[in-house]
Amino acid sequence: MSKKILVILGHPQKESLCGALAEVYAAGAIAAGGEVRTLALGDLAFDPILWNGYKEIQPLEPDLVKAQELITWADHLVFVYPNWWGTMPALMKGFFDRTLLPNFAFKYRQDSPMWDKLLANRTAQLLVTMDTPSWFYRWVFKMPGHEQMKRTILGFCGIKVVKITEFAIVKKSSLAQRQKWLAIAKKLGAAYA
Repeated sequence: MSKKILVILGHPQKESLCGALAEVYAAGAIAAGGEVRTLALGDLAFDPILWNGYKEIQPLEPDLVKAQELITWADHLVFVYPNWWGTMPALMKGFFDRTLLPNFAFKYRQDSPMWDKLLANRTAQLLVTMDTPSWFYRWVFKMPGHEQMKRTILGFCGIKVVKITEFAIVKKSSLAQRQKWLAIAKKLGAAYA
């Protein structure tokens, strides 16, 4: 049985290294028999600001309703995004704020600090481009963006991050290096289909 894979491009622009990585990942997964859907956050029409927190849930724009449907459909989610200021772009954070809502992604328990993880039984993979050397991001910065995604966003909702792949250092990369990265992303897609 093939996996249902949702590839989410967190970079605001499709014409980017992240866009190319997302595209080849999807192609690799399709070639291996996976059922793939894609979602480019830069193409969605939505307000990324959660104006009232959870005191009053904002009505979801049609693109966010569709995004929730795709997340519900998927077995495996792939997030492809650049590491900016140690974590994801603001657009991606706004997407999480607006879509991973109470009673969709999690549910607090009555009279308890605990919660139910409503998106359990799904896995995720992160493909992250960086200008920071991987060793520096790990040992000096302590991987704040990876930890945020793994523990306090996806893990909080029950989605298990099974692999994080970094592509660094982008600003010094050659065309040959980028082509190698694209080949890696395509193989990753095929492996998870």
